[in-house]
Amino acid sequence: MPVSYDKLWKMLIDKKMNRTELKDAAGISFNVLAKMSKNEYVSMESLHRICQTLSCDIGEIVEFVEE
Repeated sequence: MPVSYDKLWKMLIDKKMNRTELKDAAGISFNVLAKMSKNEYVSMESLHRICQTLSCDIGEIVEFVEE
């Protein structure tokens, strides 16, 4: 089942944060952001770091979409 990170990108806009700032604050790699930009799977560890950085739950940044 495909995933979508559209909620994450909207949250970044709402928080006035860009992707590079998220990468640096969460300690994730550019490759993780590149995968997320293409709605590809990333590790739970990366998602956890992002959630900690943004003070949110995983459901607020990622969702499964019907094919």
